[in-house]
Amino acid sequence: MMQFLAKAGLAAMLTAGTFAGTVAPAAAQVNIIIGEPDRGPPVDYRRPPPGYGRPSRGCDPRLAENLAQDYGFRRTRVVDITPRRVVVQGWTRRGPGEISFGNVRGCPALRR
Repeated sequence: MMQFLAKAGLAAMLTAGTFAGTVAPAAAQVNIIIGEPDRGPPVDYRRPPPGYGRPSRGCDPRLAENLAQDYGFRRTRVVDITPRRVVVQGWTRRGPGEISFGNVRGCPALRR
């Protein structure tokens, strides 16, 4: 009799564990939406965004700062942008310095 009760209890525990294991994943499929639930249509990634592929019209100031860092400047900042050049100041091993880049695509270095 004791053996029968032990087997019945073990079978009940296995059944309860199996039932709990199947209910938990089903509960994880609930959708929780944070923010706006009504968004526009999905973006078509096969079509490029407007303005993509158009040539850039000048030297991007962030690119000029990155190029100045490649030339050895630290703590760079753009101080002047004219139609012809972009001036970046920073610190070199010898102290404060300045470098100029052409305000065209690619930011060619003009003067150190």
